[in-house]
Amino acid sequence: MAMEDQDSVSASVPEGFVLVPDGMGFADSLRPFYRRVVDKEVSFGMLVEEKHLNPMGIVHGGALMTLADIAAANSIRVLRDKPAASPTINLSFDFMAPGRLGHWLETRADHVQAKRRFGFCSGAIFDGDKAILRYSGTFYCPDHGGLVVTNDNTEQAKFLLGDDAP
Repeated sequence: MAMEDQDSVSASVPEGFVLVPDGMGFADSLRPFYRRVVDKEVSFGMLVEEKHLNPMGIVHGGALMTLADIAAANSIRVLRDKPAASPTINLSFDFMAPGRLGHWLETRADHVQAKRRFGFCSGAIFDGDKAILRYSGTFYCPDHGGLVVTNDNTEQAKFLLGDDAP
């Protein structure tokens, strides 16, 4: 496929993905982005728009790292089945290929493990069948919710932490 053909591909949101509500702070910079939870497996995805690109015309590394961070932390939260955020302790990345305008990018965790106070997650962000970024991280698992829930952010807390959100 020629470079111009790659850039003009227009993807759609796969079945089962739900739009993440706005009001998620810095994560709103990824909008529109989506989440799918099937059993204990969590995937996040985004449709690449102009605002996600760097001056070279490919997805900014910060956007990919943010998507990976959110996916990994949420994967640990879902595995633990506790309404608590999991702050990042360490997260490393390997950039393998560029993300392109109009494409659907999707996270896939290949290892998620939770201990008493720490969680571990590794995975990749894919463009179709092609991995474009690998990630691996360690997250803190507090014994409290870690979020201040107010009348203004109840919907977001329930989306992130489940119906048992404080």
